[in-house]
Amino acid sequence: MQVTTKTDLPLKLFSRGKVRDTYELGEDLLMIATDRLSAFDVVFGQGIPYKGTVLTELSLFWFEHLKGVVKNHLLPLDLPENLRGLPVSLERRAMRVVRAQPLPVECVVRGYVAGSGWKDYQKTGMICGHRLPAGLKQAAQLPQPIFTPSTKATSGHDENIDRSQGQKRVGKDVFDQIEENALRLYEAGARHAQSKGIILADTKFEFGLRDGEIILIDEALTPDSSRYWPVDSYRTGISPPSFDKQFVRDYVERQGWDKKPPAPVLPEDVILKTCEKYIEAYEKISGQKFAR
Repeated sequence: MQVTTKTDLPLKLFSRGKVRDTYELGEDLLMIATDRLSAFDVVFGQGIPYKGTVLTELSLFWFEHLKGVVKNHLLPLDLPENLRGLPVSLERRAMRVVRAQPLPVECVVRGYVAGSGWKDYQKTGMICGHRLPAGLKQAAQLPQPIFTPSTKATSGHDENIDRSQGQKRVGKDVFDQIEENALRLYEAGARHAQSKGIILADTKFEFGLRDGEIILIDEALTPDSSRYWPVDSYRTGISPPSFDKQFVRDYVERQGWDKKPPAPVLPEDVILKTCEKYIEAYEKISGQKFAR
């Protein structure tokens, strides 16, 4: 299976992130999702087959499904002449989007106690300043979804922040609006996922300013930005099996990796199982067969 970990298009490179290569396209941007894998904020040397295609096609599904909830940055994929010969494998990874000024806050919504939220809860009984009921088990559903923002680190790890810290970063009015937007998007996404037999445990959104308006940018509800669990194998007290890179996280933690570069080499079976998890998530959520 072919893996694309880097692109080199005849356009001016705007940025190269952990997963996406973004190019300037006139007044707009062209985002290409590669197969690069990032875990614990470290990019691995190996890619996951089809991962970038899944991220793009699932984002496209969600942008369409959620367009009535919050406006997003997506534009029709109208490519210039010099890109119209792109291989289908690259075109399926591409999104044309408007330029927006990203807000310096990662907008995380949690409906369940998992990941770093579970670790914080064990220590303090709180997650990002939210006091939670005592006695919750790992993976327990919260009484209601909570907005738990984090910093948006250009390098190193994002750090959870509370409401006052978030308001200092973007201002009270903007913070209140992105909180409302993120909760509405999560609730709409969770309802749809539940109807497909999947629990949306938590997810991360990014917002940007475009002509003074707050819009949804980057990706939407993908296995890279979300924690998805199958309903039929969900139970509390454990970290449930998931449709995302948790499979990789669990593997490298069992190996005793210190979560610092360089990332360990992944065995072929871990790569292939991760690939299948991403594709299964796409097919269950979208209701469409993934074209390999």
